[in-house]
Amino acid sequence: MFNPQRFALARRRRGMKKRELAAHIGVTERSVSGYESGTQEPEPGTLTKIAKTLRFPEAFFFGDDPEVPTPDVASFRSLSKMTAGLRDSALGAGAIALLLNDWIEQRFDLPEPDLPDLGSERAAMVNCEAMEKLEQAAPEAAAEMLRAHWGLGEQPIKNMIALLEAKGVRVYSLAIDAKEVDAFSMWSGGRPFMFLNTFKSAERCRFDAAHELGHLVMHQHAHPHGPDLEREANAFASAFLMPRASVLAMAPRSITIKSLIKYKKLWSVSVAALNYRLHSLGLSTEWAYRTLCIQIAQEGYRTEEPESIAHERSVVLEKIFAALRADGVGKAGVAGELAISPEEINELTFGLMLNVLKGQSANRSGSGGKSVAHLRLIKG
Repeated sequence: MFNPQRFALARRRRGMKKRELAAHIGVTERSVSGYESGTQEPEPGTLTKIAKTLRFPEAFFFGDDPEVPTPDVASFRSLSKMTAGLRDSALGAGAIALLLNDWIEQRFDLPEPDLPDLGSERAAMVNCEAMEKLEQAAPEAAAEMLRAHWGLGEQPIKNMIALLEAKGVRVYSLAIDAKEVDAFSMWSGGRPFMFLNTFKSAERCRFDAAHELGHLVMHQHAHPHGPDLEREANAFASAFLMPRASVLAMAPRSITIKSLIKYKKLWSVSVAALNYRLHSLGLSTEWAYRTLCIQIAQEGYRTEEPESIAHERSVVLEKIFAALRADGVGKAGVAGELAISPEEINELTFGLMLNVLKGQSANRSGSGGKSVAHLRLIKG
């Protein structure tokens, strides 16, 4: 039976308005509304046009009801600057990722989540101490607590995605070429999910990942929106990627653009992020910090990171696709079972599906010297 929820998901995934889709498939806008409400079903010829226009196989529209993330549970970083179309496209990608993740979890044992609820611990602290002081220090303390919980010490994190996956976060990529879409995260079925826009620089993606990690561990019990929560997540990301003791021990004596470019490599962050962290720890004056902000902007380093590092990719997904390939399951088989195109899945998996299932090896990196995620194929 034609599923109106899947039809609505496919339209929003493509960022198309009802009127726009109606013009493409040769029906009225009222008919499109009927398809979504379930009061009308498309004719076979119209369904073929729908599938071609929205780039989903016809079988996709006859599956079970999908779980579609909503804006109130997803931690969009720039929600106020985002158009409804971009927001819906990103949430639609999240919904497809949930379908893919369910398919994967039926076949593989993935790492269980190991994310402490630091929001509750923070609330207990605030009840005991001066609220204003602890509110300001909470993100820094949360980052230190999580590093201690995971046994990371003060060492730099070599691969942020591998670390997250080892701790049970399901990480997927967003192939949305729009500056307003950074990343978002959410909890679903007791599992933490994170979606990273790979059109950003590698350094920006790492910071986005740490930012979303802040939301996951600090804001589990709140709608992850608003400037205050965004500032907290930014402060958490800065402290998590650049631990206080590590920065104080290794920071450059003279803070210049040249020294920022050199020392940012220690923590694999952007020049802007390192400049901010040095200032927040009192290692540069307000005047020096703002002067460097201007220079960074003038040099174009906010859009083109100098001496940028390579993008990180999923270790878990690489292993999954390699195991599937060894089991004789090709990309067409995966896409066919999900009734989703290989290109759609590839956009969610850091390009690994097409690469690994073709037999090409993907880069592997450690996660701060710790072991990366392990998984086991479930034979059914």
